[in-house]
Amino acid sequence: MSRRLSILTVVGILLFVGSSFGEEPPSMAPLVEKVKHCVVNLFTTQVVKTNPLEPFFGPEGPFRDFFGEEFFKRFFGDRPMKTQALGSGVIISEDGYVLTNNHVVEKATEIKVKLDDGKEYDAKVIGRDPKTDVALLKVDAIKDFPKPAKLGDSDKVKVGDWVMAVGNPFGLGHTVTLGIISAKGRVIGAGPYDDFLQTDAAINPGNSGGPLFNMNGEVVGINTAIIAQGQGIGFAIPINLIKSLLPQLKEGKVIRGWLGVMIQDVTPELAKSFKLSSEEGVLISEVMPDTPAEKAGLKRGDVVTRFNDTPVKDARTLSRLVAQSKPGSRISLTVVRAGKTKVIEVNLGEMPETAERAPQEPKREETFFGLSFQDLTPELRKHFGLSGSEDGVLISSVEAGSPAEDAGLRAGDLIKEANRKPVSSVADLKKILKESSGEEGLLLLIKRGKSTFYAVVKTKKN
Repeated sequence: MSRRLSILTVVGILLFVGSSFGEEPPSMAPLVEKVKHCVVNLFTTQVVKTNPLEPFFGPEGPFRDFFGEEFFKRFFGDRPMKTQALGSGVIISEDGYVLTNNHVVEKATEIKVKLDDGKEYDAKVIGRDPKTDVALLKVDAIKDFPKPAKLGDSDKVKVGDWVMAVGNPFGLGHTVTLGIISAKGRVIGAGPYDDFLQTDAAINPGNSGGPLFNMNGEVVGINTAIIAQGQGIGFAIPINLIKSLLPQLKEGKVIRGWLGVMIQDVTPELAKSFKLSSEEGVLISEVMPDTPAEKAGLKRGDVVTRFNDTPVKDARTLSRLVAQSKPGSRISLTVVRAGKTKVIEVNLGEMPETAERAPQEPKREETFFGLSFQDLTPELRKHFGLSGSEDGVLISSVEAGSPAEDAGLRAGDLIKEANRKPVSSVADLKKILKESSGEEGLLLLIKRGKSTFYAVVKTKKN
């Protein structure tokens, strides 16, 4: 019996190998035929001011000094000039809505949409969101618009899944490339809500704004970025993130939820300083006055572990979840405060537009662990834009290779607390340093520009 089974096994293997040998992999042609009509090429026009004689009369030109600045401005000043750029897009509705990247159309004065059949139409921007690099266009006066693409579920995409990109690289319209999902949740510094899908399907200039399809012909991402020095490294915005923005994009503006806190990831050093059992969660380093967070009772030092029913692993996750929520909505935050877990209900506000000013380096004073600091003076307050009521000790310099540099501190930072105690002068800081055992490092609350965060200076090497 066992001998017969072994013979049958060998025969089965031989039949399988024989039938597989020489077979071609399945063709992508049916999938391409299914989706190509919903992909469009974008041609944009932008008016810029330039000078055709810049090489001769520019700042480094040989004739600039000879003729003089006034002569140059009068006769050869900047003049409007049209420039063209390429991009891609995907049709998402039968009434003419097209998705693309914000950077493709951000400064465009004219947008042309070219369909698969070669016909061209004018398009206008309905809504843009620079923070996620998404834009929604509208093409009017089309009777028979191509069938729109089906939007998939990017949360179900797995690393290793096959994907297909279709776009307009270098003006080569409806170019098809194939690859896999190389990674998920990539942060590449493109914006505050980075959560990219990485793919090795060839993505080139002109692919921006085009769709990334799964093998069912569903859009799972919008291709948006590449690493110029690399090969087979492209990035796409997950379609689920875009779907959450679509209703607002159609209204012309994206409005995000807002807590009114400064947050940071929990490092091993911070977990130890705050006596946390793990590094999971997000540390609140500042609660701004008269904000939804303050009104709800959130406090500096709280560690957020859940947003409604979603676990919060890092600061980007919390920022994204809050931003995706509607202003005025009521959400639940699970926080750890002084070792105890509690749930706090918050009515989210609307995110304001903010801007930060980079600090500059003042003079050196008292020093410890590579960190120099000094008391605030009226001149320093004015220089750094600090109010007269702002307390703290100013960091004047950070020594290269020191524990302070390892902690991420820099000149211009303001020390607000040390080991959870308020600091208003150098004398306060020196007293806390003297009382500190130094075994677990020095926990500092730092204000940088308009941001506040915790940092641990390791006073002893492991």
